[in-house]
Amino acid sequence: MKKYDFTAIEKKWQNYWDEHHTFAAGTDYSKPKFYALVEFPYPSGQGLHIGHPRPYTAMDIVSRKRRLEGYNVLFPMGWDAFGLPTENYAIKNKIHPAIVTKNNIAHFKAQLKSLGLSFDWEREVNTTDPEYFKWTQWIFLQMFKKGLAYKKEMSVNWCTSCKVVLANEEVVGGVCERCGGEVIHKVKSQWMLKITEYAQRLLDDLAEVNYLDKIKATQINWIGRSTGAEVDFTTTTGETLTVYTTRPDTLFGATYMVISPEHPYIEKWADKLSNMEEIRAYQEKAARKSDFERTEMAKDKTGVELKGIRAINPVNGREIPIFISDYVLMTYGTGAIMAVPAHDTRDYDFAKVFHLPIIEVVAGGDIEKEAFTDCATGKMVNSGFLDGLSVEEAKVKIKEWLKENGKGREKVNYKLRDWVFSRQRYWGEPIPIVYCEKCGYVPLPESELPLTLPEVDSYMPTDNGESPLSTLDSFINTTCPHCGGPAKRETDTMPQWAGSSWYYLRYCDPKNKECLASKEALDYWMPVDWYNGGMEHTTLHLLYSRFWHKF
Repeated sequence: MKKYDFTAIEKKWQNYWDEHHTFAAGTDYSKPKFYALVEFPYPSGQGLHIGHPRPYTAMDIVSRKRRLEGYNVLFPMGWDAFGLPTENYAIKNKIHPAIVTKNNIAHFKAQLKSLGLSFDWEREVNTTDPEYFKWTQWIFLQMFKKGLAYKKEMSVNWCTSCKVVLANEEVVGGVCERCGGEVIHKVKSQWMLKITEYAQRLLDDLAEVNYLDKIKATQINWIGRSTGAEVDFTTTTGETLTVYTTRPDTLFGATYMVISPEHPYIEKWADKLSNMEEIRAYQEKAARKSDFERTEMAKDKTGVELKGIRAINPVNGREIPIFISDYVLMTYGTGAIMAVPAHDTRDYDFAKVFHLPIIEVVAGGDIEKEAFTDCATGKMVNSGFLDGLSVEEAKVKIKEWLKENGKGREKVNYKLRDWVFSRQRYWGEPIPIVYCEKCGYVPLPESELPLTLPEVDSYMPTDNGESPLSTLDSFINTTCPHCGGPAKRETDTMPQWAGSSWYYLRYCDPKNKECLASKEALDYWMPVDWYNGGMEHTTLHLLYSRFWHKF
């Protein structure tokens, strides 16, 4: 009986497919199309793992079937190759990240081809290719010109191991999602993308896409839309502390306020506060906790009262204490809350620890034992002009009262925060902006794209939190495109998410040198017909790419 050499048989046909471009998508736009997309991999040193061929095989079957049915099929593959893992590997093994990337891609590609998957290798993209990231930088410049990219001094998540700033979405369970290192808070000047400008569209347009319900739910929860009111509390210094609340009807039950340990008013009030030493010590402890740890419900309630300054409840004129506590984040709402301990478990626990008044304002519970939180309905009590009204009636009346008396306004709020878009590392797309003392932040002319990474002796992260590019005068010093005077280049680079936020558009027309893809190609191939990948990407990656796509 003849013995077959299966390896040789597979190799024969894989070579045939390559030579004859068997799986290349056609350019006959009169045919029905099918765009099958899989998440392109990060080419790590380890090669493929089971999470790669699992979705790839599923989509390969669908793509082959569609070809047999007469469709013009686009089933592309590429590489999401900038980012921390490659740079960390390069540092550890003293190999340039570009060489690491090239070697890893070659290994991944050989493995994928050996699996016999019917990818269209004619359209291969690589986020580290200057011909690709030229258009990533171009998109950033358009965002900058429209006011969606801006620089801001802010408290950020800092990975003590990677020595880099992380977006909120990259801190998982209180640690860096990449390396598992400790994450602390630092104040830094960062490039931001104004994704919040698109919050409502990101919600509304979920009705237009055929996603699984559980995927839509993760997006809805992350964006976190709520309706309520902004309420202005004056303070004994004359300044105003504004809070956002979904329950303005409970204002008569607000017996204290809490502000974030990072709130700028603390510095403003420093000379009026008699316990600044105690406050400073608390701020330092809070800076070493992640947002996840700080907002955990089960943890002990800690805080420090601001001694010397109090707030005034706008509905009854009563003076109430102001605390700092780490469960209030500067990045959510206004960085200040009104606390109604009778109807919020966390406020109740805090009030018990600090012996603060607990005033029932919605009847129905026993506040001697616990907070009454099932208070979406019921009658108002101990609430002055709201007494006897239902909760819904009280919400309407208090908003009217706040507006009429200049004490507040209706407000829609989102949990979604603007996207921290700076990374203090070498292996990423350079941000094509220069800073001029005279003109401020100025975009690089589009004709000068791509702005490529300079060769460096060391791509080690710096201990002072600046990018390795900040040590390179030949890269930094330049002329202002606007006035021709001396200027300095931005030394932070873009996050890995930049290149992966639009890659599926480039697949439609990957060799185009005039634009990111032609309108004709995009009109034909888009939208993607079937997208298959991991549930771990349905919040970050999908949210970011939907934002870029809408822009």
